[in-house]
Amino acid sequence: MVGARLLNCMPIATINPTTGEKLKEFSPFDDAEIEKRLRRAEDAFRKYRRTTFAERSELLHAVTELLFQEKEKFAEIVTLEMGKLFRDSVAEIEKCARGCRFYAENGERFLEDEAAQTDAAESYVQYQPLGPVLAIMPWNFPFWQVFRFAAPALFAGNVGLLKHASNVPQCALSIEEIFCRVGFDDGVFQTLLVEPEQVEKLIVDARVKAVTLTGSDKAGSVVASTAAREIKKSVLELGGSDAFIVMPSADFERALSTAVKARTINTGQSCIAAKRFMIADQIYDEFLDQFVARMRALKIGEPIDETTDIGPLATEHILQAVHDQVQKTIAAGAKLLTGGNRIHGTGFFYEPTVLVPRRSVRPGRICFPRSQRRRRDPVRERHHIWSRLQRVDERSRGTEAFRI
Repeated sequence: MVGARLLNCMPIATINPTTGEKLKEFSPFDDAEIEKRLRRAEDAFRKYRRTTFAERSELLHAVTELLFQEKEKFAEIVTLEMGKLFRDSVAEIEKCARGCRFYAENGERFLEDEAAQTDAAESYVQYQPLGPVLAIMPWNFPFWQVFRFAAPALFAGNVGLLKHASNVPQCALSIEEIFCRVGFDDGVFQTLLVEPEQVEKLIVDARVKAVTLTGSDKAGSVVASTAAREIKKSVLELGGSDAFIVMPSADFERALSTAVKARTINTGQSCIAAKRFMIADQIYDEFLDQFVARMRALKIGEPIDETTDIGPLATEHILQAVHDQVQKTIAAGAKLLTGGNRIHGTGFFYEPTVLVPRRSVRPGRICFPRSQRRRRDPVRERHHIWSRLQRVDERSRGTEAFRI
């Protein structure tokens, strides 16, 4: 069962992370409303699948224009609901617009019939739409994560059903409104305000033909296994534990500035953020000193302020989970170099925090961002790097990015 423990057990509500104020709460759909939405999706697909590539391209171009024209309006909703720096929210909306334009311009080429060599008079591979696709999406990039699914899925002739994170309902409803405003038929893209325990019913419903999820490996495992039992396609993007590896040959200043940015992007709430730092012995001390100094210098403040570097965490629950993880890591033997505390006052703010391991710390008990010293023998360096990367890769699955 896709339970609240794995996906989201929060009420469906807008709570401003900057102030902690609950601004609006939404009632989850009951079974009758969900049934109505599923019938609507099924009916919409019968008509929409027969639209031409040119018609779909025109619609996605219209989405592109609307996103660019009203980017600040949509960015305000993102910042209001999950606390992203406003300038980054604007950049996220612009990225969504570019994504829609990309598929509007290239989708037909991607879906062209592919000739196949066989003994038959004519053989080819043809791509056809599946039907309603359920998307279970996270809060950290509340527009982009949806549009990177919706643009190609809709261009291919499918229809979309969105189960968004419970803390970004207004983002979810705004996205549905965008598709409606530009001329997509009713039911081609719908937001489902549903509770986590209702998700399994959606996946197994015969009208839902596929499911995609961006989230944790645990949630992904449950969603994929549920879809597999129904012989349905699933696409997963799961969280990882990225290693940021710095060797003596690296451009020191560039590596340092990139390390800070890679750890603090989206206030540290990114699946591709650098989460573990492995630094060569020759540069370890200097790198660590400067890294800590730059983390301390980051300006924490309201996300609407253009000079702010670090905004609030998205929810009270996330804030408490981060603090608990830091405290458990320190109790396990880690050394705290900076941060480690909630910033008291309104909102869900937490100090940028750096921990380093001691020899006695057991593997797997260090949380973000951490630094490790690695000695290198120049003669064996290449082999050692490769063996370290193999071991790093074995420790986790999901979204990974190695940086050297």
